[in-house]
Amino acid sequence: MGFRELLKDLNAVRAEEKARKIVEARLRSFKKTGRGSSKDIFRELVFCILAANYTASGSMRIVEVLGDRLLELDSTSLERELRRLGHRHPHARAMYIVEARRKLDQIVNVIKDVEDEYELREWLVENVKGLGYKEASHFLRNIGYEGLAIIDFHILRLLQRYGLISEVKRLGKRRYLEIEDLLRRIAQEAGMTLAELDLYLWYMDSGKILK
Repeated sequence: MGFRELLKDLNAVRAEEKARKIVEARLRSFKKTGRGSSKDIFRELVFCILAANYTASGSMRIVEVLGDRLLELDSTSLERELRRLGHRHPHARAMYIVEARRKLDQIVNVIKDVEDEYELREWLVENVKGLGYKEASHFLRNIGYEGLAIIDFHILRLLQRYGLISEVKRLGKRRYLEIEDLLRRIAQEAGMTLAELDLYLWYMDSGKILK
C-alpha cells in the first residue's frame, strides 16, 4: 500500500457513476449555500460547531430539527434542546453557538472581504469559539471553498491504512498543515480539488457521503 495504490483506488471510486454524481451534487450545494443568506451560512457554521467530537449525521439532524430556533434560543434553552437531542457536549456547544450568533454579521463580512481562504481560516480559528482547523476548514468547504483539507478520523484512518502517515495521537496546527500538504499532493496528482478529494475519501472509507 502507498501513494500510488491510493491514487489507483481513488480513480476507481471516481469512475463510479453513483459516487461521482453525489460528489458533484454536494459541491454544487456548497456553492449555493455560500451564495445564500446569512441564515444559510449560520446553519452551516452551527453544523460544524456541533460536529466537533460528535457525529456528522447527528449534527445534521439537530440543525434540521431546531431550524430557525438556532437564531432565537438563549444559551440555557439551547443547551436544554441539545441535551434532549442527544448531543455529547450540550453546554459548551450552546455557548459557542450563541456567541457565534452574536458575531454573525462580522463573520459574514469577513467572509466577503477576505479573499485568501488560508487567511480566512486563521481568522475563524482565532475569533470563533468552537472552531479548530478541522471545523473551520469544514465550514469553509461547506460554503464553497475548495482548497482546504478537512482532516477527521475517517481521513486519518484511510491515510494510515495506505501507510502514508503513522498513528496521530494529537493533531496540532503543525501536524494538521503537514497532513494537509500530503492531501494537497494527492489531490494534484488526481486532478481534483481538496474539496472533491475529501468527499471521495469519505466515500472510500465509509461507503457514504454526508457533508
